[in-house]
Amino acid sequence: MKSLFALLMAATVLLPASPLFAQEKDIVIARAASTVAMDPGFLRESATIVDNIFDTLVMRDDKMQLVPGLAESWTSIDDNTWEFKLRQGVKFHNGEAFDAEAVKFTLDRVLDPAAKSPTLSYIRTITKVDIVDPSTVRITTSAPDPLLPTRMSRYPAYIVPPKYVKEVGNDGFATHPVGTGAYKFVEFIPDQHVILEANKDYWRGAPAIETVTFKAIPEGTARATALLTGEADIIENVPVDLVPMVRESPDADLVQVKNGGNTIYLGLVMSEKPLDELKVRQALNLAIDRQSLVDNILQGMASVKGTQVGPADFGYVDIPAPEYNPEKAKQLLAEAGLPDGFSIKMQSTNRYMKDGEIAQAIAQMFGEVGVKVELEVLDWSVYVQQVPRKGPVFMLAWGSTQTLDADAAIFAIMRSGEPYSTVSIPALDALLDQSRSTVDPTARAAILADIQKLAADEVPLLTLYQEDSIYGKAKDVTFTGRPDARIPVFEIDKK
Repeated sequence: MKSLFALLMAATVLLPASPLFAQEKDIVIARAASTVAMDPGFLRESATIVDNIFDTLVMRDDKMQLVPGLAESWTSIDDNTWEFKLRQGVKFHNGEAFDAEAVKFTLDRVLDPAAKSPTLSYIRTITKVDIVDPSTVRITTSAPDPLLPTRMSRYPAYIVPPKYVKEVGNDGFATHPVGTGAYKFVEFIPDQHVILEANKDYWRGAPAIETVTFKAIPEGTARATALLTGEADIIENVPVDLVPMVRESPDADLVQVKNGGNTIYLGLVMSEKPLDELKVRQALNLAIDRQSLVDNILQGMASVKGTQVGPADFGYVDIPAPEYNPEKAKQLLAEAGLPDGFSIKMQSTNRYMKDGEIAQAIAQMFGEVGVKVELEVLDWSVYVQQVPRKGPVFMLAWGSTQTLDADAAIFAIMRSGEPYSTVSIPALDALLDQSRSTVDPTARAAILADIQKLAADEVPLLTLYQEDSIYGKAKDVTFTGRPDARIPVFEIDKK
């Protein structure tokens, strides 16, 4: 343990000099990934920062129940129409008024096919947004959509100011965002930090934390060092090797949320040979020893999964993870006409828990059944820009922590034609579409179960495991982690 502490202390020399030292009621949150852009309508990364700049019509409380946000109430007018009564007197950070026009503008800019929003799938059921009066909007869907209020609780439904967006353009807005949220944008230096300050006029009350700096520290040891030396108050993604050090530190606490992270999977570009062959996909599925990855590399900080849907999600079915059976995998490859295996490129990045070691281990496992892998590791800032990935095998994480519904976990990555999907299975498309137009919860749960069972049979992608969310925090900071993976600074205090 002493040698590990020495390693951490030595790592401090690797940290860039910074004047941003935490002070009273100021906090620093160290993140594993650098922020690329902060336009919530076109987000290609986690919503951690935009969550604090913007508000949605509907929010989730600490018990994960839907509660009023910028909308004071919502009602189903008919099978395909929802009416939202908006909170009055709210202003954007630049003084622009929040009203029905802002809601319509926000949703219309994402729904515009020419905009090519990567998160369009979340609100694709919307066909029309009508302004009834300045404080009332009606949202029409293509078919009954029981999830419409839930869809209004996450990106891309963070409400943006129409006049300001038109003035600065999408590119300007992405680097100088303005919202109605608890924190105002101050500064963005790519690959370094984003600084926000408290919105003293916030409609929910003035935040306790006055300034928050989201600092990019991609290297895990350096991130942990920042916590233990007081440079950071909260860190994301504590490296699994350093969990004991953080847990035993007199100056820090470990915050672990079981199944609180995304589900890691290998995407398969099904249009590429030989991935268009079911037996090939099945062989790859059986070639991976998932439990070994979790036990030996992730040290138990994840759960092996047989479905992309999380245990806390509506519609979850406990699908067993595929068995590890390399001999069966070789047999399937032979039956597919590939007795000597084949060569293929696999892409990964440095964003998830020990993803470099995981990718190398999987490549070795594939090699043991005759599949020779050319592994390409790309920087996250590059990786995140290509949607969908070209692979033809690629590592990615997905989840539904912000909606707690199976739809968010599967639709965007399994429905053909969606921005992030490389899947093409007509029967799966039909079920996914049916799940979005079925109102009765019992019937809908049955459809979601059928989707997960069909996916297990057809192997459109290779589900691996669901990460735990692992944070470190200073002793004087109140932060317990949330099942929806958010870090709402409004709910954080510093003693």
